[in-house]
Amino acid sequence: MIIDTHAHLYDTDFDSDRDLMINRAKKVGVSHIFMANIDAESLPLMLDVQNKYPNYCYSMLGLHPCHVKDDYNSQLEILYSYLNKHQFLAIGEIGLDFFHDITYQKEQYQALKIQAEWAFEQHLPINIHSRKANDETIKTLQDLPFSKELNGIFHCFSGTAQQAKTLLNMNFLIGIGGVVTFKNAGLVDVLKTVPLSQIVLETDAPFLAPAPFRGKRNESAYLTYVIEKLADIYQTTPLEIKNITTNTALKSFNLLP
Repeated sequence: MIIDTHAHLYDTDFDSDRDLMINRAKKVGVSHIFMANIDAESLPLMLDVQNKYPNYCYSMLGLHPCHVKDDYNSQLEILYSYLNKHQFLAIGEIGLDFFHDITYQKEQYQALKIQAEWAFEQHLPINIHSRKANDETIKTLQDLPFSKELNGIFHCFSGTAQQAKTLLNMNFLIGIGGVVTFKNAGLVDVLKTVPLSQIVLETDAPFLAPAPFRGKRNESAYLTYVIEKLADIYQTTPLEIKNITTNTALKSFNLLP
């Protein structure tokens, strides 16, 4: 089995061929796809996809940091109202993003703290988005009074070996996708310091397609390219990569039988 722990299958990029895309994923062995939420508007779309593909597509709940604006409190109220109506795998994707715009930096911190508290209350893992803000994200989580009760995935990790070590000590897993296949990706050297048992696979589909599809629409079937690269990095077989990352993902998201 292969598990895609982070995708946006409700995105309009898949509206014309979602069924075909999911069939392609199934053909290469993808057994679960976990969908990351970005805001209140996308939530019903995501739940529709989950309902159409039950026991295959699973939903997370969260306000993406790039969608934190003036109305973030009302967005959070809407999202929170769904927590008792539906079952979610995790809170996510949440975090900090200072890459494009820091206009709502203060609000991003607040939204992250509030949603981390939801995860604590609901006993759910969190799926973290962090771009140009790894140290700030880590510190924010560490400073929470319930920090030791949190766990989850650092999605699309692009930090240093020291940051990875800190996250692993905090019971977080490292999410690895298409970026690891890019030429001169510094991520390769970092992964040599991370145990295979502490990484999970992801696509971020439709974004961040691996080589040789870089710049094109990503999809879950392309995880095979990520698996091949990881097998090379860890000097093992693709089957071993599948088995270990699948078991880790199922355990992290409380899906083990």
